[in-house]
Amino acid sequence: MKITDALLGEHGAFYAQFDRLEAELPRAAGVAEVREQAALLSAALVSHAHLEDDLLFERLGRVSAADPGLLAVMAEEHERIAGALTKAQSTADLATGRSLLLEAVAEAREHFAKEERAVFPLAESLLGAAVLEELGAAWAARRAVYVEGS
Repeated sequence: MKITDALLGEHGAFYAQFDRLEAELPRAAGVAEVREQAALLSAALVSHAHLEDDLLFERLGRVSAADPGLLAVMAEEHERIAGALTKAQSTADLATGRSLLLEAVAEAREHFAKEERAVFPLAESLLGAAVLEELGAAWAARRAVYVEGS
């Protein structure tokens, strides 16, 4: 499996979680609920971002034709999303926590769109199938999942 396919699959799972959060957060009864949802999303998104940074973006950064500005923007967005989620986990105010969590979700949606429209196609064209498969095997090992052929 190519890493781009694996990461795109993770995006699909996140979209379902984002939809649920956007629907449920306005009805959150207390800040503890918002903090818990921020912690759950943070655990998953930060792990996803580390895999992108460590595997795909690192390898793309070695290719002279890759856009270093694009990769820097992706890394900066990872940090901003993680920062908003960290703040949402530590706030004592319901409205602030809700706002921070929804801000993180909105930014993650925009970030994923950039990856899907720019970064993943760039990786496909610059790295080639063999490298993407190698990175997919590394993704599977890091996720501790079995992928046939890995």
